[in-house]
This record gives sequence, C-alpha cells and structure tokens, in this order.
Amino acid sequence: MEYHEAADFLFDLRRFRPKPGTESTARLLAHLENPHETVDFVQIAGSNGKGSTARMLERTLREAGYSVGLYTSPHLEDLRERVRVDGRKMSRAAVCDYVDAVREYVTERGADGESPTFFETMTAMAIWQFGREDVDIAVLEVGIGGKYDATSVVDPVASAVTSVTLEHTGILGDTVAEIARDKAHVAPADAPLVTGVTGSPLETIRDVAGAVVTVGAATEADDGTASNPDVRVAYGGRTNHTEAAVSIDADVWDLETRIPLLGEHQAENAGIAATLARQVGDVSTAEIARGLRSAHWPGRFEVLDTEPLTVLDGAHNPGACEGLAETLGTYDYDDLYLVFGAMHDKDHREMAAALPTPDTVVTTEPTLDRAEDRAVLADVFADAGVGTVRTETAVPDALATALGDAGSDDCVLVTGSLFAVAEARSRWTRTDVPKRVRDRSDARDALAEANVAAGDVERLDGDAVHRVVRTALRDRQATVLKEELLRLGGECALSGLERDDEPVDAVLMGTLAQFEALVETLETRSRPHGLTDVARELRDTLAVDAGPDASVADEMDADGDATEPTGAAGRPRTPDRPADGSSGPDYPWTDRTAVMGILNVTPDSFHDGGEYDALDDAVARAEEMVAADADVIDIGGESTRPGADPVSVEEELDRVVPVVKRIADLDALLSVDTRRAAVADAALEAGADIINDVSGLEDPEMRFVAAEHDAGLVVMHSIDAPVVPDRDVEYDDVVADVIDQLSERILLAEKAGLDRNQIIVDPGIGFGKSASENFELLDRIDEFRALGCPVLFGHSHKSMFGQVGREAGDRLEATVAASALAADRGADLVRVHDVPENVAAVRTALAARDPERFDWES
Repeated sequence: MEYHEAADFLFDLRRFRPKPGTESTARLLAHLENPHETVDFVQIAGSNGKGSTARMLERTLREAGYSVGLYTSPHLEDLRERVRVDGRKMSRAAVCDYVDAVREYVTERGADGESPTFFETMTAMAIWQFGREDVDIAVLEVGIGGKYDATSVVDPVASAVTSVTLEHTGILGDTVAEIARDKAHVAPADAPLVTGVTGSPLETIRDVAGAVVTVGAATEADDGTASNPDVRVAYGGRTNHTEAAVSIDADVWDLETRIPLLGEHQAENAGIAATLARQVGDVSTAEIARGLRSAHWPGRFEVLDTEPLTVLDGAHNPGACEGLAETLGTYDYDDLYLVFGAMHDKDHREMAAALPTPDTVVTTEPTLDRAEDRAVLADVFADAGVGTVRTETAVPDALATALGDAGSDDCVLVTGSLFAVAEARSRWTRTDVPKRVRDRSDARDALAEANVAAGDVERLDGDAVHRVVRTALRDRQATVLKEELLRLGGECALSGLERDDEPVDAVLMGTLAQFEALVETLETRSRPHGLTDVARELRDTLAVDAGPDASVADEMDADGDATEPTGAAGRPRTPDRPADGSSGPDYPWTDRTAVMGILNVTPDSFHDGGEYDALDDAVARAEEMVAADADVIDIGGESTRPGADPVSVEEELDRVVPVVKRIADLDALLSVDTRRAAVADAALEAGADIINDVSGLEDPEMRFVAAEHDAGLVVMHSIDAPVVPDRDVEYDDVVADVIDQLSERILLAEKAGLDRNQIIVDPGIGFGKSASENFELLDRIDEFRALGCPVLFGHSHKSMFGQVGREAGDRLEATVAASALAADRGADLVRVHDVPENVAAVRTALAARDPERFDWES
C-alpha cells in the first residue's frame, strides 16, 4: 500500500459524523489485540490549552529519560504530526501498516452502518503505535469533552482538565457546568484530577472526580477572600521576544524556569504539566524546568520575526482570542496588521471583539471546505469599526500583503484557526529539494519518494532527467503549478494524496529555460493562488536569478548542476559573501568547501581519545592542522561515541577553555563541540567563533548563547548524543526525514536572532542511522541545500566504512574518498581528523569541477 492510499482511506472516514461513546474505538482496539494494555496513559481535556499542556508534559517526561508518545489534534501540515514517539512523527510506513491492519475491519463495519469515525480511527492508530513502540507513557489530548471522547477508551493513570468555556454546546451541554461535568469524567481511578478550572465549574468537577489538585495563580479578591490553589503559579512576563518566566510552588517542591509559550494562561498550563509529570514519573525539578523550557509548540503565539513583529497564533474561539490579545499587549509596536482566516462554525464577531483592534485587516480563506468566506469575515471586521479591511483568496497572499504594507516597527498577526496558521507558516518551513537525476533510475526514485502512482512513474521517468525539484504544496497550488509547467512544455507529477488539508507532494521536471519561464509566470500572473512564495523558493533553488551578465544555462552543466561549488539553496557562491547572499561574517565556506579539523581534548573519544588531552599536545596539534590549511579547528571536551559516559560541565570547561585561549590567535576559526550552553558561552568568551552542537539544540539556552555572541552555530540531526548503540530508528527516506526534522531546529535558531548564513546544518552521520543510511546521506548531500544553510558533513573514521570492508583503525582512505565525494556534491564543510590528506581530497574534487578557478598553486 502507498502512503497516499492509506491517508486517503483515513481522511475518507470524515464522511461519518462524530458520535458519542467509546464502544466503537474499543471494538477497533480489540481487533488490533488491545495494544494499549501495556502502556500508561495520561489524558488531558479542556476547552483551551490542552494541546500546549500535553506538549509540555511530553517534553518534560522525555527530559527525565522516559520514552513518550504524544497524540494531539489537529495537525498543521501533515497527518502524521498527530502521533509522535519521542518527538518524532509517525512514519509513512507505519501509517500504511496500520491501515493494512484495520481496512478490512473498518470496511465491514461501514457496510453495517457502524464504521469508526476519522477521530476514532486516528485515536486507535495512536494507541496502536504507542503499543508497537513500547513507550513508557503516552499523553493523549482529548478531542471533545471527556466522558464520551474516543480517547476515554483507556484507563488513565493521570488526567487533567485545563479550562472550561462554552463550546460544542450541541454535544456537551448548554452551560459551563454541564461542560465541566462532561470533561471531569477523564478523572483517573487512583489519582487526583489536576485542573486549572476555578469557580462554580470547579465544584462540578469535584462532584464527578472526587480528589482534585488545583493549579493557578494565588489571588485575593476585593472583598478579602483569597484563592489559594494547591499548586500556585506566577507568570513573570517576557524575558525575551520568545520566552517568558514562570514559577511553580507546590509547598513540597517548587521551581522557576522559562517557557517558549507566552501568556499568563501558559503559566497555568505549565503548572498542570509539572504536576502531572510528578504524578506519573520519577522527575526532578531540574528536569521539569528544562522540559518546560524545551516544549516548543508551533503556531501557538509563535514569534517568527521582530522587524516587523510577526506572530502566528491558532486562536480559534473567543476565549483563546482574549488570551492572545493579552499576550500581544506586552509587546511594543505601532500599527497592527491582522491576517484572519477562520472556520464557518466559529463565533467570528465575538472573536473579533476579543482581539485587539487592528489598523488593517486582511481576511482570507484556508484551503478547506469548512473555511468561512473571506467576504463574510471582512464584513465582521468592518462592522467592528476597523478602518481598512482587505480580502485575499489565499493565506500566503494575505500574509504577503500584510508584510509588504507593514513597517519594521509594526506587527503582523495571523490568527483565526490553526489551518490559517499552518498555511502562513509554510513561508518559513517549506523546502524545495533539488534532486540530482543522472539517469532513469534516479528519476524513478525521485518520483516514488513523492508517492507518485506507479503508472505515472513509468510514464514520466524519461522526462525527469533534466532538472528536478521536489516540493510540497496545498492541493489548489499544486494543480495550478502543474497546469503552468505542462503549458510550458515541462512535466509535473503529483502524489495520489490530493486534499485541501494535507500538503501534496509535487515533483517538477523540465529544462532550466522552462523553469525560468515558470517562475516568471508565477510571479506575474498566478498570485491569486498563493504561489508568490513558491516562485521565490524556486528562483532560489534553481539559481535562476544569477544576474544580468550570465544566463542560468551558462552557469549549469548538462545535468542542471552548478559548474562551481554551490551554497545554500543551490545558489552559485561568490567570494567574500555569505552563502545566502546576505551581509554577515566572511566564512571560509562561502566560496569553496572548507575543512574543519577535529581536536578532541578527551581521554575516551573513539578515534583519538587520550592523544591530545594534555594542553601542550592539544596546542601543538592545532598548530599542525592550521599549517596543513585547516579552515576551522573543532575542539571537543566530551566524547559522544556509543556508550560514552557524560562528563560534568565543570570538567568539560576545564578541558576546553584553556585550549581555546591558547590557540585563539591561530589563523583559523575556532569551534567548540559541545551540547551545553554554559560550555559554549565560556568558549565563545575565550575566543571561539562557532558552536558545534551535536544534540541539535537540546539545551534550550544554546540558541540564545549563539545569538548573543553573534556566533556561527552547527545544528546536527541526532537521535541521541552520546550515541545509544543499536538504536532502531525508522525512516521513510532518511534524507527527506532528516531535512524535515532539521527545518524546525533551524527555525528555532532563527527565532533566537541568528541568520541562516550563520546556521550550519549537519545530517549527523552515525547518530541514529545505519551504515546504508549514512551512505545515502553522502550521496544526496546536495539536497540539504533546500534548507538555505551551509552544510557540514562529519564522517571521519566512522563505523559506516565497515560496510566497505574498513574496520576501526583502518579508515583513513575511506574517509578521504568520502571527503572528495562530499565536496563534489556540494558540502560546505567536511569535519575530519586527518587534515593534510582531506585538504588534498577536497582540493582535488574542487579542481575537477573548475580547474581554472581552483588553482591553489597560483
């Protein structure tokens, strides 16, 4: 079964109306042999805040070392986002396996008029996946209410009700008390229900749940009566543009931390998550503090930029809009530009009244049948007294209009639904991946990876040998793009999944001249379809903006590859400029592949542990590498080899900082290889230029340290650091999956204040990948250009070379060969132990690409 067939099967179940009760879900799980019986579950219900709370709890439990499943809804862009294990979304292969296991059963029930609904089937899929992955704890976000929700098929070990407002009155009841009563039925049998609810609804919850732990701010009313919840939280306000301070006090334990979810209501959610974490696991206050700070939740008051202030928030009801307005009020800005798209079943007038009054509104429609007409929304805001109200067909166009009109001191806010936020967010997250297609075999692989139907693969493989780009678009956008490219003589293959609320994979094929014409067409004639951003990404990816003095054809070889080393997003690089063409530091990799020499000042690193842990030996080694033309020296004070024992911060500092100080004047950039922000900060103060973070920003302070020092930052994809031996990680396509996961890490670094030319991505050779997957990453390293960042390849002496018959201690030649291949395929840096040999390999590869330009002798 292909993924698009499995996803279509699941989405088709939306034709069945939601129905109360857990019987249908229980029968489906029985068919699957009750996979939930070995998992501990936590249920989180509430009118608002349940998704954020679930995410904070999941991240906190993972920080304490538990394997954790997370089930939330809706998704932003990909169905699989709803089901995550240890932070990784469910694989496409797993979705196919699940649908294979249930399709016959679901079809038979449908024939009897008793088919499980979409949400019931998705809930069962999450529970099945958590059982299959043998997680320790699974966190379930309740869909609607509590008593009759599909998630209530489990017997939770802990539960929460975050808040109660009037919602889904046709299902849950006409009063807040009735709704509270329904939600309270998630209460566990053997533990108190945790809740942020106050007032009369709280008394209703006590009636149902019995034992209750209350969480909230301690207050005193005008009449002198006090509110003193069991767990008291305080919101300390923003500490920067993306984080806020919170404190939590439960008498026997307390903590202070920062959270990346802004607003006083999020302090309460943090308190609920912390309380639940202590109920279900052995979790220290330090782990809670770090887990809460690492709980990033896209689309929930997410600050994407500061000039202008650009905020995405999925507020979709009046209560959520009130919280959004309160949080936005803590920022200083001049004019407010509001981009608003909502579903037709929402109270638009109350939402408009709850939001701050904008100076300009651009109403729009997410690409769903349930989206409210933009003209209707425009009337709502005009009636509310907004002076300037505009409409745009597509969310990307509405956002582009607002950003184009706003000044650097203004604010652009996108809200109304998570669906509108998802489409707006693609401006920052979509990747157009250039595919290197050398023959029909490569073409077939590129098409198959995008879930193109088998018949179309056979029909189109011969058309995909010129220039190929893979991207993901909304269905309407993909249809327009295909029509335009076909008109110009190119080809476009779309995945079988063609739904308004799920991105469509598209493989674009054509000559560079056809792509140039396509970009021009999209920029000048197709704007109403939201394709302006698509044109911009294609222009970058294919380097069609090479300048007035050179055509693209002149700069590309017959296969569409650049005739000189290319930088991020495939642009030909010029000396003395960052790879993305912006202003910034003059890094050595802006015009060629650079060599990073490894200096391990540790006793236990896998290749050279103990050789340079004495200060004088380390300094001498650094001098040798610089003399051999290393561009960067990477100093590491903690081994991340499989089975390595972590060292304390103090010991790592003692190893690293003296070396940095001694070699700071060498003619090379200095990098510090560390997972800890405290070590990175001290090394940068001592003279280092770059942070090499093999954990991929697991320390929540790391990105801010890099931004404060205006330093370079290597963000590596890793499942575990140090490496956990024999970790079995399922990838659908290791390159595409690593690109997808790195894109969110890059966005975190950007939101902290770094530019993409300062952020170097590392696919993480050997970290949670098999030898075959490591070689796949090497072969397709050029695809990482899609991220718009320089790319580092770190392969030196690693176990992957066992696949070619090279055992430990005998991998120099294989490392040198891989360095040459990486340079030829467009890597910006190679990280190696043996500098002279690898410098020669890189220079040879570059000279073969452009002998006249890369003439080091002259």
